[in-house]
Amino acid sequence: MTAPLLQVDELRVTFDIRPPGAWPWTPSLKLQAVGGVSLQLAPGEALGIVGESGSGKSTLARAIIGTIPSTGGRVIFDGRDLTTMDPATRRRHRRDVQMIFQDPLAALNPRMNVGDIIAEPLLTHEPGLGRKAARRQAAELMERVGLLPNLINRYPHEFSGGQCQRIGIARALILRPRLLICDEPVSALDVSIRAQVVNLLKDLQREFGVAMIFIAHDLSVVRHVSDRILVMYLGKMMEVAPARALIATPRHPYTKALIAAVPIPDPLREKARPRPVLEGELPSPLNPPSGCVFRTRCPIARPSCAEGPPAVLNPGPGHFVACPWIDEA
Repeated sequence: MTAPLLQVDELRVTFDIRPPGAWPWTPSLKLQAVGGVSLQLAPGEALGIVGESGSGKSTLARAIIGTIPSTGGRVIFDGRDLTTMDPATRRRHRRDVQMIFQDPLAALNPRMNVGDIIAEPLLTHEPGLGRKAARRQAAELMERVGLLPNLINRYPHEFSGGQCQRIGIARALILRPRLLICDEPVSALDVSIRAQVVNLLKDLQREFGVAMIFIAHDLSVVRHVSDRILVMYLGKMMEVAPARALIATPRHPYTKALIAAVPIPDPLREKARPRPVLEGELPSPLNPPSGCVFRTRCPIARPSCAEGPPAVLNPGPGHFVACPWIDEA
């Protein structure tokens, strides 16, 4: 069995929040953005992460890559614990883990031309390579992501949103990373452009053999690029399963509601299918429900759900559900 490239054990991220207008001596509030998430990722595998806004998806990704500190748990990458590394050592390993951000234009330096933007990571980690060689590699990668190499001296404001995201993809891949984290890379793009960027990411992932974490709200997008899917709610894992199994036979009520929200292009099937609707609003992460965090909106909740964390069941190979009542749903 292949050892996992990435292993996350009980990762927690908590922020200290001071209420607006509070006195300086007022105790800060604790916001638990990620509450003990565990996952594994094999080399070359694609893991999708879905959930509502505020579910902790992006915070989890940033804690894995190290741009925000974790408050508990471990991040094991290629057998080494990233959370215990000093900054200098972690920087040397950062070339193996790259990120694509949500807003393609805001992620690019407006004062640098495209060639310098794409080549910058290469010059940072391989300073002896030389600027001319780095820009040559940048031009080759521009062509691979669907941009004409003769645009290498233009600036980000001269490109469309889809083109800017292709520039971001090229910048992330120029170091040939082993793990690529895509934080909602298509949510800011027009619908007509999303499919192009998603297909490009999937093709490049296979070509480069890179493992990928793909974060999005839209399950229809995630299932197209993912081998497995992790469903999060209020910082907790609700369900994780192979993509086909999760879409075909979702077990957790929250997963069922997310799938029901994805429209079917056939009007007759769309009208006839059952459509579970979640009642109420997403609770505040500053005051989450006790026990199972989903219980206040769950159609099969029991009084015991408030007493402690839900038991995790294993209904199938690689399929885990944080709910003991799924057989009664």
